[in-house]
Amino acid sequence: MAVYTDVSTDDLSRFLATYDIGDLLSYKGIAEGVENSNFLVHTSQGNFILTLYEKRVAEADLPFFLALMEHLAARGLTCPQPVKNRQGVALGVLAGRPAAIVTFLEGTWMRRPSAKNCAAVGEALAKLHVAGSDFAMKRPNALSVASWRPLFEHAGPRGDDVHPGLCNEIVNELGVLETSWPRDLPQGVIHADLFPDNVFFLGETLSGLIDFYFACTDTLAYDVAICLNCWCFEPDSSYNVTKGRALLKAYQAVRPLSAAERDALPILARGAAMRFLLTRLVDWLSVPEGALVKPKDPLEYFRKLRFHQTVRSASDYGLDA
Repeated sequence: MAVYTDVSTDDLSRFLATYDIGDLLSYKGIAEGVENSNFLVHTSQGNFILTLYEKRVAEADLPFFLALMEHLAARGLTCPQPVKNRQGVALGVLAGRPAAIVTFLEGTWMRRPSAKNCAAVGEALAKLHVAGSDFAMKRPNALSVASWRPLFEHAGPRGDDVHPGLCNEIVNELGVLETSWPRDLPQGVIHADLFPDNVFFLGETLSGLIDFYFACTDTLAYDVAICLNCWCFEPDSSYNVTKGRALLKAYQAVRPLSAAERDALPILARGAAMRFLLTRLVDWLSVPEGALVKPKDPLEYFRKLRFHQTVRSASDYGLDA
Protein backbone atom coordinates (compact mmCIF):
# COMPACT_ATOMS: atom_id res chain seq x y z
CA MET A 1 0.00 0.00 0.00
CA ALA A 2 1.09 3.57 -0.68
CA VAL A 3 -0.17 6.92 -1.95
CA TYR A 4 0.81 8.09 -5.42
CA THR A 5 -2.40 9.96 -6.30
CA ASP A 6 -3.88 12.53 -3.95
CA VAL A 7 -7.64 12.71 -3.47
CA SER A 8 -9.49 15.88 -2.48
CA THR A 9 -12.23 15.89 0.15
CA ASP A 10 -14.80 17.17 -2.35
CA ASP A 11 -13.97 14.49 -4.93
CA LEU A 12 -14.09 11.72 -2.34
CA SER A 13 -17.39 12.97 -0.94
CA ARG A 14 -18.93 12.93 -4.41
CA PHE A 15 -17.57 9.43 -5.00
CA LEU A 16 -18.97 8.13 -1.71
CA ALA A 17 -22.35 9.69 -2.48
CA THR A 18 -22.89 6.92 -5.05
CA TYR A 19 -22.67 4.30 -2.27
CA ASP A 20 -24.84 3.48 0.73
CA ILE A 21 -22.03 3.54 3.28
CA GLY A 22 -22.74 6.83 5.04
CA ASP A 23 -21.21 10.29 4.94
CA LEU A 24 -17.48 11.00 4.88
CA LEU A 25 -16.10 11.87 8.31
CA SER A 26 -12.36 11.58 7.70
CA TYR A 27 -9.74 9.82 5.59
CA LYS A 28 -5.98 9.38 5.49
CA GLY A 29 -3.42 7.90 3.17
CA ILE A 30 -1.72 4.60 3.99
CA ALA A 31 2.02 4.83 3.34
CA GLU A 32 2.96 1.14 3.65
CA GLY A 33 3.52 -0.83 0.44
CA VAL A 34 4.54 0.26 -3.03
CA GLU A 35 1.87 -0.53 -5.62
CA ASN A 36 -1.46 1.30 -5.36
CA SER A 37 -2.79 4.43 -3.63
CA ASN A 38 -4.68 3.41 -0.50
CA PHE A 39 -6.74 5.35 2.01
CA LEU A 40 -8.44 4.49 5.26
CA VAL A 41 -11.89 6.06 4.98
CA HIS A 42 -14.06 6.68 8.04
CA THR A 43 -17.76 7.26 7.33
CA SER A 44 -20.83 7.55 9.52
CA GLN A 45 -21.30 3.79 9.00
CA GLY A 46 -17.78 2.63 9.80
CA ASN A 47 -14.32 2.17 8.31
CA PHE A 48 -13.48 1.17 4.73
CA ILE A 49 -10.42 0.91 2.51
CA LEU A 50 -10.33 2.93 -0.72
CA THR A 51 -7.86 1.79 -3.38
CA LEU A 52 -6.83 3.71 -6.49
CA TYR A 53 -5.16 1.29 -8.90
CA GLU A 54 -1.98 2.28 -10.70
CA LYS A 55 1.45 1.11 -11.75
CA ARG A 56 1.50 -2.65 -12.37
CA VAL A 57 -2.23 -3.26 -11.92
CA ALA A 58 -4.02 -3.41 -15.28
CA GLU A 59 -7.60 -2.18 -15.24
CA ALA A 60 -8.70 -5.25 -17.21
CA ASP A 61 -7.52 -7.45 -14.31
CA LEU A 62 -9.63 -5.75 -11.65
CA PRO A 63 -12.76 -7.88 -12.13
CA PHE A 64 -10.59 -10.96 -11.45
CA PHE A 65 -9.33 -9.58 -8.14
CA LEU A 66 -12.73 -8.42 -6.93
CA ALA A 67 -14.50 -11.65 -7.92
CA LEU A 68 -11.75 -13.72 -6.29
CA MET A 69 -12.22 -12.01 -2.93
CA GLU A 70 -15.95 -12.73 -3.07
CA HIS A 71 -15.29 -16.35 -4.07
CA LEU A 72 -12.82 -16.98 -1.25
CA ALA A 73 -15.07 -15.38 1.37
CA ALA A 74 -17.94 -17.60 0.25
CA ARG A 75 -15.69 -20.58 1.03
CA GLY A 76 -14.77 -19.46 4.51
CA LEU A 77 -11.65 -17.34 4.09
CA THR A 78 -11.67 -13.95 5.80
CA CYS A 79 -10.63 -11.29 3.32
CA PRO A 80 -11.87 -7.82 2.32
CA GLN A 81 -15.11 -7.73 0.36
CA PRO A 82 -15.78 -5.30 -2.50
CA VAL A 83 -18.45 -2.74 -1.69
CA LYS A 84 -20.85 -2.16 -4.58
CA ASN A 85 -22.44 1.20 -5.32
CA ARG A 86 -26.16 1.80 -5.78
CA GLN A 87 -25.91 0.51 -9.36
CA GLY A 88 -24.46 -2.77 -8.13
CA VAL A 89 -20.97 -1.99 -9.47
CA ALA A 90 -17.80 -2.46 -7.40
CA LEU A 91 -15.42 -0.54 -9.67
CA GLY A 92 -15.47 3.19 -10.33
CA VAL A 93 -13.18 6.07 -11.23
CA LEU A 94 -11.72 8.62 -8.80
CA ALA A 95 -9.00 11.20 -9.44
CA GLY A 96 -8.54 9.74 -12.91
CA ARG A 97 -7.77 6.25 -11.57
CA PRO A 98 -9.82 3.06 -11.40
CA ALA A 99 -11.02 2.84 -7.81
CA ALA A 100 -12.80 0.46 -5.46
CA ILE A 101 -13.92 0.39 -1.86
CA VAL A 102 -13.53 -2.76 0.21
CA THR A 103 -14.54 -3.66 3.74
CA PHE A 104 -12.16 -3.01 6.62
CA LEU A 105 -10.62 -5.97 8.46
CA GLU A 106 -9.78 -5.74 12.14
CA GLY A 107 -6.31 -6.72 13.22
CA THR A 108 -2.64 -5.79 12.94
CA TRP A 109 0.27 -7.32 11.09
CA MET A 110 3.22 -8.91 12.83
CA ARG A 111 6.50 -7.00 12.58
CA ARG A 112 8.43 -9.93 14.06
CA PRO A 113 6.50 -13.10 13.18
CA SER A 114 6.84 -16.10 15.47
CA ALA A 115 6.86 -19.75 14.44
CA LYS A 116 3.23 -19.88 15.58
CA ASN A 117 2.39 -17.00 13.24
CA CYS A 118 4.18 -18.81 10.41
CA ALA A 119 2.13 -21.93 11.05
CA ALA A 120 -1.07 -19.87 10.87
CA VAL A 121 0.05 -18.44 7.54
CA GLY A 122 0.90 -21.87 6.15
CA GLU A 123 -2.56 -23.15 7.06
CA ALA A 124 -4.29 -20.06 5.60
CA LEU A 125 -2.29 -20.30 2.37
CA ALA A 126 -3.24 -23.94 1.87
CA LYS A 127 -6.90 -23.13 2.56
CA LEU A 128 -6.70 -20.34 -0.01
CA HIS A 129 -5.29 -22.77 -2.59
CA VAL A 130 -8.03 -25.31 -1.88
CA ALA A 131 -10.79 -22.68 -1.88
CA GLY A 132 -9.55 -21.26 -5.18
CA SER A 133 -9.52 -24.65 -6.92
CA ASP A 134 -12.99 -24.10 -8.38
CA PHE A 135 -12.61 -20.39 -9.18
CA ALA A 136 -13.55 -20.13 -12.84
CA MET A 137 -11.63 -17.01 -13.84
CA LYS A 138 -7.98 -17.17 -14.93
CA ARG A 139 -5.23 -14.57 -14.85
CA PRO A 140 -1.66 -15.34 -16.00
CA ASN A 141 1.11 -14.25 -13.65
CA ALA A 142 2.51 -11.10 -15.25
CA LEU A 143 5.52 -11.25 -12.89
CA SER A 144 6.66 -14.84 -13.44
CA VAL A 145 9.93 -16.02 -14.93
CA ALA A 146 9.31 -14.66 -18.45
CA SER A 147 9.03 -11.13 -17.05
CA TRP A 148 12.20 -11.10 -14.98
CA ARG A 149 14.70 -10.35 -17.72
CA PRO A 150 12.62 -7.42 -19.07
CA LEU A 151 12.37 -6.10 -15.51
CA PHE A 152 16.13 -6.30 -15.15
CA GLU A 153 16.62 -4.53 -18.47
CA HIS A 154 14.27 -1.79 -17.28
CA ALA A 155 16.49 -1.21 -14.25
CA GLY A 156 19.52 -1.14 -16.55
CA PRO A 157 23.11 -0.72 -15.42
CA ARG A 158 22.01 1.45 -12.48
CA GLY A 159 21.73 -1.77 -10.48
CA ASP A 160 25.47 -1.56 -9.83
CA ASP A 161 24.86 1.80 -8.12
CA VAL A 162 22.76 -0.06 -5.56
CA HIS A 163 25.38 -2.76 -5.04
CA PRO A 164 28.68 -3.24 -6.92
CA GLY A 165 28.50 -6.26 -9.23
CA LEU A 166 24.75 -6.70 -8.75
CA CYS A 167 23.98 -6.66 -12.48
CA ASN A 168 26.36 -9.50 -13.28
CA GLU A 169 24.99 -11.60 -10.42
CA ILE A 170 21.44 -11.06 -11.65
CA VAL A 171 22.34 -11.99 -15.23
CA ASN A 172 23.94 -15.24 -14.09
CA GLU A 173 20.99 -16.15 -11.89
CA LEU A 174 18.47 -15.37 -14.62
CA GLY A 175 20.22 -17.87 -16.86
CA VAL A 176 19.83 -20.59 -14.22
CA LEU A 177 16.19 -19.78 -13.51
CA GLU A 178 15.13 -19.56 -17.14
CA THR A 179 16.70 -22.95 -17.83
CA SER A 180 15.54 -24.75 -14.69
CA TRP A 181 12.11 -23.25 -14.00
CA PRO A 182 9.50 -26.04 -13.49
CA ARG A 183 6.46 -25.78 -15.76
CA ASP A 184 4.45 -28.93 -15.02
CA LEU A 185 3.58 -28.58 -11.32
CA PRO A 186 0.00 -28.26 -9.95
CA GLN A 187 -1.47 -24.86 -10.69
CA GLY A 188 -4.33 -22.76 -9.40
CA VAL A 189 -5.11 -19.44 -7.78
CA ILE A 190 -2.16 -18.02 -5.80
CA HIS A 191 -1.97 -14.87 -3.70
CA ALA A 192 1.60 -14.14 -4.94
CA ASP A 193 2.22 -11.37 -2.38
CA LEU A 194 1.41 -12.79 1.06
CA PHE A 195 3.89 -10.67 3.01
CA PRO A 196 3.43 -10.11 6.75
CA ASP A 197 1.76 -6.73 6.15
CA ASN A 198 -0.92 -8.53 4.12
CA VAL A 199 -1.86 -10.87 6.98
CA PHE A 200 -3.77 -9.56 9.99
CA PHE A 201 -3.82 -11.03 13.49
CA LEU A 202 -5.95 -10.39 16.55
CA GLY A 203 -3.62 -11.45 19.32
CA GLU A 204 -2.13 -14.72 18.08
CA THR A 205 -5.15 -15.60 15.93
CA LEU A 206 -4.99 -14.94 12.20
CA SER A 207 -7.94 -12.65 11.44
CA GLY A 208 -7.71 -12.18 7.68
CA LEU A 209 -5.74 -11.85 4.44
CA ILE A 210 -5.64 -8.64 2.39
CA ASP A 211 -4.21 -7.13 -0.81
CA PHE A 212 -5.09 -9.62 -3.54
CA TYR A 213 -3.90 -7.38 -6.38
CA PHE A 214 -1.11 -9.72 -7.49
CA ALA A 215 -3.30 -12.82 -7.28
CA CYS A 216 -3.13 -14.92 -10.42
CA THR A 217 -3.13 -18.44 -11.85
CA ASP A 218 0.28 -20.02 -11.34
CA THR A 219 2.19 -22.82 -9.63
CA LEU A 220 0.80 -23.41 -6.15
CA ALA A 221 4.16 -24.36 -4.67
CA TYR A 222 5.58 -21.06 -5.92
CA ASP A 223 3.20 -19.33 -3.50
CA VAL A 224 4.68 -21.47 -0.73
CA ALA A 225 8.18 -20.41 -1.80
CA ILE A 226 7.14 -16.75 -1.67
CA CYS A 227 5.95 -17.22 1.91
CA LEU A 228 9.19 -18.93 2.93
CA ASN A 229 11.01 -15.87 1.63
CA CYS A 230 8.93 -13.27 3.41
CA TRP A 231 8.06 -15.05 6.67
CA CYS A 232 10.99 -17.28 7.59
CA PHE A 233 14.06 -15.03 7.43
CA GLU A 234 15.39 -12.97 10.34
CA PRO A 235 16.39 -9.28 10.07
CA ASP A 236 20.03 -10.33 9.61
CA SER A 237 18.95 -12.36 6.52
CA SER A 238 19.52 -15.72 8.22
CA TYR A 239 16.94 -18.40 7.47
CA ASN A 240 14.96 -19.60 10.50
CA VAL A 241 14.34 -23.29 9.90
CA THR A 242 12.00 -23.51 12.90
CA LYS A 243 9.68 -20.99 11.26
CA GLY A 244 10.04 -22.74 7.92
CA ARG A 245 9.18 -26.11 9.44
CA ALA A 246 6.11 -24.63 11.16
CA LEU A 247 4.84 -23.01 7.95
CA LEU A 248 5.40 -26.09 5.81
CA LYS A 249 3.93 -28.54 8.32
CA ALA A 250 0.76 -26.46 8.69
CA TYR A 251 0.43 -26.07 4.92
CA GLN A 252 0.80 -29.79 4.32
CA ALA A 253 -1.78 -30.63 6.96
CA VAL A 254 -4.33 -29.04 4.62
CA ARG A 255 -2.75 -29.62 1.19
CA PRO A 256 0.18 -32.06 1.03
CA LEU A 257 2.91 -31.20 -1.46
CA SER A 258 3.64 -33.76 -4.14
CA ALA A 259 7.10 -35.26 -4.57
CA ALA A 260 7.66 -33.06 -7.62
CA GLU A 261 6.67 -29.94 -5.68
CA ARG A 262 9.06 -30.86 -2.88
CA ASP A 263 11.91 -31.38 -5.34
CA ALA A 264 11.19 -28.04 -7.02
CA LEU A 265 11.00 -25.98 -3.82
CA PRO A 266 14.64 -24.76 -3.88
CA ILE A 267 14.44 -23.41 -7.44
CA LEU A 268 11.00 -21.92 -6.75
CA ALA A 269 12.42 -20.15 -3.68
CA ARG A 270 15.28 -18.78 -5.78
CA GLY A 271 12.77 -17.53 -8.31
CA ALA A 272 10.64 -15.89 -5.64
CA ALA A 273 13.69 -14.08 -4.28
CA MET A 274 14.60 -12.94 -7.79
CA ARG A 275 11.07 -11.65 -8.47
CA PHE A 276 11.10 -9.40 -5.40
CA LEU A 277 14.72 -8.38 -5.89
CA LEU A 278 13.87 -7.12 -9.39
CA THR A 279 10.59 -5.37 -8.63
CA ARG A 280 12.14 -3.71 -5.59
CA LEU A 281 15.15 -2.68 -7.67
CA VAL A 282 12.93 -1.05 -10.29
CA ASP A 283 10.88 0.70 -7.60
CA TRP A 284 14.01 1.81 -5.74
CA LEU A 285 15.31 3.50 -8.87
CA SER A 286 12.03 5.10 -9.97
CA VAL A 287 10.02 6.44 -7.03
CA PRO A 288 7.92 9.38 -8.30
CA GLU A 289 8.87 12.70 -6.74
CA GLY A 290 6.44 13.68 -4.00
CA ALA A 291 4.85 10.22 -3.69
CA LEU A 292 3.91 9.13 -0.18
CA VAL A 293 5.67 5.79 -0.43
CA LYS A 294 8.52 3.98 1.29
CA PRO A 295 10.49 1.98 -1.30
CA LYS A 296 11.70 -1.34 0.03
CA ASP A 297 15.34 -2.39 0.04
CA PRO A 298 16.09 -4.66 -2.95
CA LEU A 299 19.26 -5.97 -1.31
CA GLU A 300 17.18 -7.77 1.31
CA TYR A 301 16.16 -10.20 -1.43
CA PHE A 302 19.65 -10.32 -2.90
CA ARG A 303 20.86 -11.67 0.46
CA LYS A 304 17.99 -14.17 0.56
CA LEU A 305 18.80 -15.28 -2.98
CA ARG A 306 22.35 -16.05 -1.94
CA PHE A 307 21.03 -18.33 0.80
CA HIS A 308 18.74 -20.17 -1.63
CA GLN A 309 21.69 -20.74 -3.96
CA THR A 310 23.27 -22.90 -1.23
CA VAL A 311 20.17 -25.05 -0.67
CA ARG A 312 20.26 -28.57 -2.05
CA SER A 313 16.90 -29.99 -0.98
CA ALA A 314 13.59 -28.93 0.55
CA SER A 315 14.70 -30.41 3.89
CA ASP A 316 16.97 -27.37 4.24
CA TYR A 317 13.78 -25.30 4.53
CA GLY A 318 12.39 -27.56 7.26
CA LEU A 319 10.26 -29.79 5.09
CA ASP A 320 9.99 -33.13 6.87
CA ALA A 321 10.61 -36.31 4.93
